[in-house]
Amino acid sequence: MAFPEDVLTEDEHVVLHLHPHWKALIRPVLVLVLAVAAVVAGWLLLPDGSGGTIALYAIAVVALALVLWLGLWPFLVWRTTHYLFTNERLLLQQGVLSRNRRDLPLTRINDHAMNQHFVERLLGCGTLTIESAGERGQSVLHDVPGVDKVQTKLYELVEAHHDKHSLGDGEMREILADMTEGRSLRDQP
Repeated sequence: MAFPEDVLTEDEHVVLHLHPHWKALIRPVLVLVLAVAAVVAGWLLLPDGSGGTIALYAIAVVALALVLWLGLWPFLVWRTTHYLFTNERLLLQQGVLSRNRRDLPLTRINDHAMNQHFVERLLGCGTLTIESAGERGQSVLHDVPGVDKVQTKLYELVEAHHDKHSLGDGEMREILADMTEGRSLRDQP
């Protein structure tokens, strides 16, 4: 479930493409391991016969339901959550059956901050809060891997985009000179 490249504009390119940190997969893996262990223990420990077989099937059904609900679903949520940083904007997309996408143009990003708890520092992830000009205000990205490097890259992208789309003093003088020169040529007979 890769991010579709057709959502990018002609001059836009991907700088960072991230999913939430792998720590989101710890619980699904534990559920899978415990479910398999429960089925194997039931198979080995339950007596042979109809009572043991029915109990084993019941354990298997409960284990399968738990794996689907607490294992597969969180994995799909993790896999379909995208944090995409481009040279023009930040795209946030999530959703398994339905999809939510938010585009934050780099020109609208006012502030960004990161937060890491002790365990997150050990694992190398954290929360990135991005404040933008607009009606929604803040976007909170949870479990961003390498959040400190991502915040630095976001700062670089915002500054590069600002520098690219702003005029320096020399460029402004050239434009004013061209405008003045254009008027004086039109005024001549």
